[in-house]
Amino acid sequence: MQFSAFGQKFTRKTGILQLMDDLGKALNSDKPVNMLGGGNPARIPEVNAVYREVFRELAGQEDCHNAIENIGNYSTPQGDAKLIAALADFFRQQYGWNVGVENIALCNGSQNAFFYLFNLFGGKFADGTEKSILLPLAPEYVGYADAHTEGCHFVSVQPHIEKVQHNGEEGFFKYSVDFDALNRLPELQQGKIGAVCCSRPTNPTGNVLTDDEMARLDALARQHGIPLIIDNAYGMPFPNIIYSDTTLVWHDNIILCFSLSKIGLPGVRTGIILAAPEVIAAVSAMNAVVNLAPTRFGAAIAAPLIRNGKLKDVSDRVIKPFYMQQAQYAVTLLKQELSGYPMYIHKPEGAIFLWLWFDNLPVSSMELYELLKAEGTLVIPGEHFFIGIDTADYPHARQCIRISIAQNADIMKKGIAAIGKTVRRLYDMQTA
Repeated sequence: MQFSAFGQKFTRKTGILQLMDDLGKALNSDKPVNMLGGGNPARIPEVNAVYREVFRELAGQEDCHNAIENIGNYSTPQGDAKLIAALADFFRQQYGWNVGVENIALCNGSQNAFFYLFNLFGGKFADGTEKSILLPLAPEYVGYADAHTEGCHFVSVQPHIEKVQHNGEEGFFKYSVDFDALNRLPELQQGKIGAVCCSRPTNPTGNVLTDDEMARLDALARQHGIPLIIDNAYGMPFPNIIYSDTTLVWHDNIILCFSLSKIGLPGVRTGIILAAPEVIAAVSAMNAVVNLAPTRFGAAIAAPLIRNGKLKDVSDRVIKPFYMQQAQYAVTLLKQELSGYPMYIHKPEGAIFLWLWFDNLPVSSMELYELLKAEGTLVIPGEHFFIGIDTADYPHARQCIRISIAQNADIMKKGIAAIGKTVRRLYDMQTA
């Protein structure tokens, strides 16, 4: 069967396909798998209890017919009106932003949102020019890489790497934006950048760009007349898996993207875009063509939890401390397994992952991934995350892996033990 160029692009093997395929197979495998590779959030009992309460209220209220009727009908292409109104009220009250319902659109998950946004601001334009999305700090989220309908339109710069202490311990490092390299980019000077995009906290590393870095990126975007897109899938205000002091800023040149996935609802596929009205109108038009309308089930759950403050409360009080504890536990296990070996952990500042750098790793991270997979432990190789960078000329990209910290203590212990055993053997063989 012959596919179009579009079909060939979206059916080839990609990093995000590998990630989701591994995740699905692991969940349905009849063999034990140490699942340290996926993006599923943890099942936290207190969080699950909040959702069960909402389900009961939706099913048990006297006007249950109205609730079912809402879920059973299409929304407008912009999304469920009740959730949009609740979000607009929340952002005004929480941050003092001048936000109305015209500033918010819903979509079927943040992956859907970035497909829209990257194709709105990157690719071929009507005047014949081509523009790219600037990722100011690689590595970045693997799901961005193949979002363009035609070609791959990303420009990235290598990060500054600084070895740092964490809680008084050595063996950590941190990425930061190389603004000198950023400002020298010919694509930026030639008007070939359509938007700047970053995640905060960053998937895969858990890095949190500082307020100063964000302010400089904001100023850079406005200087060049392009929007700054910020992926808040793990950040403020929910699920708020972010451990450093940060400020969330919005104005009409910033596009903020949020998700219900990492608060424990990945299956409802609900993404949120906060932007200028013309961006919202464009997203709504794309929704109509691609989806008819966004799903309403996630909106039915989230709207009452935003209005009564429970979503932010459970994020601050339960979800954030849970992952902070998970990160500390995983760091302890890694230090025990690889003491004396050249492993560095990116300073844990947020998200649900740890990012490991094995300096001068004897094999590529793709090869390490295959070795671990054969032993029943899944991780994500680092090469996939250096979008817009030629990893053949950048050894660091081939020396890193991402591991999930959302699993229970037993799976993390077994998985990290498998990583330790395999990595120790590789280094020992190199020095033998």
